[in-house]
Amino acid sequence: MEVHSTKAMAARAVALCEALLWQEPTPGSIAGVLRAHGEPGPLELSPGDVRAMRAAAERLMELFAAPSADEAARLLNRLLAGTACPPRLTDHGGTTSWHLHVDRDDDAPWAEWFLASSAMSMAVLLADHQRLPAGLCASATCGRPFLDTSGGSPRRYCSPRCATRERVAAHRAASRDL
Repeated sequence: MEVHSTKAMAARAVALCEALLWQEPTPGSIAGVLRAHGEPGPLELSPGDVRAMRAAAERLMELFAAPSADEAARLLNRLLAGTACPPRLTDHGGTTSWHLHVDRDDDAPWAEWFLASSAMSMAVLLADHQRLPAGLCASATCGRPFLDTSGGSPRRYCSPRCATRERVAAHRAASRDL
């Protein structure tokens, strides 16, 4: 039985944003991301669902770009006020473990569910860690979202590859200036 954790929901939000905004999303590709993050099938998404989810992902990008925890909290409060309903527990008719939802109901539109659950998970992580739970890659050639739930220094890059590419570029620039 699938267990829904806050960190898993936040990771799903980041993966969906990347799939919706950095790829050519189709109902099949988005269903694949959802399945990879524990959503049980069959998943029926229409092109309209994908368009609405893409619009939700664009709204989440503002959160990922927040310069501080205070700004992220302000943005999260605005997202939650506009999308979240009273919290409710669901096990989807016994098919999953009990978990919290803040969308309208188990049959809410995909975009509503995506935005409300993503905002809730990011809000819980911000409250738990008292810092930004996610960000945008600092690489000038990337800008993709990433989740940051580490306890160390805040992350700046989405992957070791982007971090290495930026270090090499900085080293080459410094070598040219000598």
